[in-house]
Amino acid sequence: MILTIEDKRIEPDVAVLELGGKLLMGNDAKRVEWRIEELLRNNEKKLVLDLSGLTQIDSIGIGIILHCFGKLKDAQAELRVAGTSGLVDKTLRLSRVDTVVSFFPTAADAAKSFGPA
Repeated sequence: MILTIEDKRIEPDVAVLELGGKLLMGNDAKRVEWRIEELLRNNEKKLVLDLSGLTQIDSIGIGIILHCFGKLKDAQAELRVAGTSGLVDKTLRLSRVDTVVSFFPTAADAAKSFGPA
């Protein structure tokens, strides 16, 4: 399955990227980075990556998440990860991504963690 990226919003000020399919080596992985760069250009400061639809991730996908975390941090923006499960959750936790980026059960929970607008 190809990677899908769907833009959502949790009002008033949280951008959500829902990822589905596989986040693996290739151009699909770069699309996530490009979307985040676009959100930064639009001055978004709170972003949630909702991975509940993701079925597989590899080291490139992990690298993309960490790279995007760094870009957002440099721009004084924040990133949260939501909805990890199964193999994706296990892979991210074994790679210790959860020690760098905060994980939440749902995008709504992640959005609440940013605090008031």
